[in-house]
Amino acid sequence: MSERLEDIAAAIVGGGKGLLAADESSGTIKKRFDVIGVESTADNRRDYREMMFRSKEAMTKYISGVILYDETIRQKAADGTPLVDIIKAAGAIPGIKVDAGAKALAGFAGDTITEGLDGLRERLADYYKLGARFAKWRAVIDIDSTKGVPSATSIGSNAHALARYAALCQEAGIVPIVEPEVLMDGAHDIDTCYAVSKATLLKLYDELYAARVVLEGTVLKPNMVISGKKSGKTDSPEQVAEKTIKLFRETVPVAVPGIAFLSGGQDDEEATANLNAINVIGPHPWKLTFSYGRALQAAAQKAWSGKASNLAAGQAAFTHRAHMNHLAALGKWKPALEQAA
Repeated sequence: MSERLEDIAAAIVGGGKGLLAADESSGTIKKRFDVIGVESTADNRRDYREMMFRSKEAMTKYISGVILYDETIRQKAADGTPLVDIIKAAGAIPGIKVDAGAKALAGFAGDTITEGLDGLRERLADYYKLGARFAKWRAVIDIDSTKGVPSATSIGSNAHALARYAALCQEAGIVPIVEPEVLMDGAHDIDTCYAVSKATLLKLYDELYAARVVLEGTVLKPNMVISGKKSGKTDSPEQVAEKTIKLFRETVPVAVPGIAFLSGGQDDEEATANLNAINVIGPHPWKLTFSYGRALQAAAQKAWSGKASNLAAGQAAFTHRAHMNHLAALGKWKPALEQAA
């Protein structure tokens, strides 16, 4: 495959394919395994991810790349094959999460700043040697109007960090996925989500421009515009699509080749239905696809449940969700397809 940043970015978002976010930290994957009664050992984590990476239909037809965690990008399958090589053999692109997580922003209660810039140049060089051709950095923007969250300082600090990360990635020959996630955990309505997301994206692209990041060699990983979980409001896919596309047309330059949505706590079918509705109202100047973690993996985790005898069932569940989101990325998903599975 071409090593040009622009070509890698285009491959990540093209053809209705999307990203498998398999970059859960050790703490997060333990919580997921606790739910299905599986001990979070290195071998179990490897076996689980190997199960997905060896799902031939899903990986070759529907998945463009996989976001890995530091442990996973170095792991080998049970037969000794590096997991990175399994991903590449399927025609998908290995990627890596490089941020060190969100920490409290000093002086701004309720706000966070994502850390991890120290030593990033050297870590990116190492990850490139290990096979990574894209990376991910997640900024976390919470909404709590009663506490003045997020502050302009939080938005600005996180946008600046994303831009510095992106510039370092491109210097290393790695495509940066920039992820400014406005959380859907709060009690806010869809219009508040829209306003905060707009302020965040406008600042982000100001900072990317100032950092001389080549936008054609980037991918945006944003939230959809949606009401907070605690609001008691349920937005229709059509409402989510209308607000989300209005937001992007006001903030995202057309030089960006594609947008790969995070699921942000939406359930499996909700994330698929909203992505489909967004694509149905196209055409758009960007490719609009998925970069899902739980919304791709939850069913597969439950079907697998840590048992070798459930390997085929886990792969079938993963393949189904990948297929549904592939169709949604093309605007061709129908609810009836879920019931027919």
